[in-house]
Amino acid sequence: MEENKKRHLSSDSIYLDGRVRKIIQDPKRIVKQYVKEGMKVLDIGCGPGFFSFEMAKMVGPDGKVVAADIQQEMLDKLKDKISGLEFEKRIKIHKCKKNNIDLNEKFDFVLAFYVAHEVENINGFFKNLFRLIKPGKNLLIAEPVFHVSKNDFEEILEKAEEIGFKIIKRPKGFLSRFALLRKDL
Repeated sequence: MEENKKRHLSSDSIYLDGRVRKIIQDPKRIVKQYVKEGMKVLDIGCGPGFFSFEMAKMVGPDGKVVAADIQQEMLDKLKDKISGLEFEKRIKIHKCKKNNIDLNEKFDFVLAFYVAHEVENINGFFKNLFRLIKPGKNLLIAEPVFHVSKNDFEEILEKAEEIGFKIIKRPKGFLSRFALLRKDL
């Protein structure tokens, strides 16, 4: 297990998965009000699983987290992180196709943390998410203030609304712009 921890402590892990990030963007604080035991959760653009790992604790043994990313390297880091741990059974690692999430499951909650601004086809992205979220369930979007302007964030949210999502609230966060969206019944 100690060797496993050393494997994922590369330089990018310090930023994507490190202690400093946990202080600034504590996953428990950010998603605890949305993720409950027994839920099926999608972490889209999961990277090395910073949020996936914590959400796997929150959903408990009867829940499931699908950690999806287009970058195989990031998925491999998550796989190394959870290898041999109880969370390996709760976290399903999924490689997305370009411009297609390529899943057919329905989710109780979706997290898109620092992802939307990276997507080439934002309409297709939201159409995919809308299809994957159960009616009456939520999507939490977060974008970095240092990279996504207020106007750009509003444009992202407009695209989500055009697809059918409804903005429920705009939680506050350090160095991030957040919006909680819901797929109406």
